[in-house]
Amino acid sequence: MDETPQRIETGRGPPPAFRYYDLIMAAFVAILLLSNIIGASKPSYVTLPGGMEWSFGAGVLFFPISYIIGDVLTEVYGYARARRVIWTGFAALAFMAVMAWIVVALPPAEGWPGQEAYEFVFGNSWRIVIASMVAFWAGEFANSFVLAKMKVWTAGKALWARTIGSTVVGQGLDSLIFYPLAFWGLAGWPVELLWQVVLSQWLIKAAWEALLTPVTYLVVGALKRREGIDIYDTGTNFSPFAGTAQRG
Repeated sequence: MDETPQRIETGRGPPPAFRYYDLIMAAFVAILLLSNIIGASKPSYVTLPGGMEWSFGAGVLFFPISYIIGDVLTEVYGYARARRVIWTGFAALAFMAVMAWIVVALPPAEGWPGQEAYEFVFGNSWRIVIASMVAFWAGEFANSFVLAKMKVWTAGKALWARTIGSTVVGQGLDSLIFYPLAFWGLAGWPVELLWQVVLSQWLIKAAWEALLTPVTYLVVGALKRREGIDIYDTGTNFSPFAGTAQRG
């Protein structure tokens, strides 16, 4: 039977045990990797009324899910455990970069026709992943910090304001950092297209967060009941480099 969530303030008492934290972490890392390597390198477009084509990065359709999971992590498990997941995702992106470099560098078997296409998609993966890692690091920590602070300030009320407000800050930093670092000066990415994609990424990600707010409410509520906790980061060290094995 589900329990009523118990309010827990960080820094007070022993850390609670969790049932679903590892599963949420795995989902976060999987979506992060797939949206970055599959979706980030392809610009697409929609046709607006009047015939104007508005460009956006294809990964925007899925990447915001990682931010929603990040909101759930911070809201349910607290900033310190969200920080651990962010660093796990950071390490996974680094491994992806190493793997992509090795696979592209290996000589293709005689008669295999896919090397040129493979190099086109993954050949600049070092630049893409470095940009992704910097943007991810800054955006996720900003998102988690804003949400955790707002939860304390609002005494746990108005979850919608916390999730949307933190996403506006975090996704704004992510989009502003990633696309210029990853694609500035590359063929097929003129400056006007680049900034159009940055703006559209920011707007679409924030819109996704707003549209999925009812889902966020359902997931957060269910996890809090099943875990039996409601964590407030009143005694948390918010440095990204602080140890994650803290109390509460």
